[in-house]
Amino acid sequence: QVQLVESGGGLVQAGGSLRLSCVASGRTFSRATMGWFRQAPGKEREFIAGITWTGGITTYADSVKGRFTISREKVKNAVYLQMNSLKPEDTAVYYCAVDLGGLIATARRAAAYDYWGQGTQVTVSS
Repeated sequence: QVQLVESGGGLVQAGGSLRLSCVASGRTFSRATMGWFRQAPGKEREFIAGITWTGGITTYADSVKGRFTISREKVKNAVYLQMNSLKPEDTAVYYCAVDLGGLIATARRAAAYDYWGQGTQVTVSS
């Protein structure tokens, strides 16, 4: 069993920055892909970014490319999402997830992930 706990959400003005953290517990990862998704009210869950645990290979949604950066810190069993140049349309609940199969090719598919965090709210005011 894996537990994922997100933190770092909050209220920020447009153009500002936030850094989300996700700490995993319950097992160590030898091969996995970590992902960040978000869900706004009335919308489907949307892929944001993914990173392979072993090689650090990353992939991003076009909507956040160049503004968001995903990273991981193996020692802390953590994955981060640095969000810069935030826009009101970035407002959503942000979730981290882990795919124990570890393929970056499927990182954009929510169904590929085995465990999810509880989410953290990000609100960007205009």
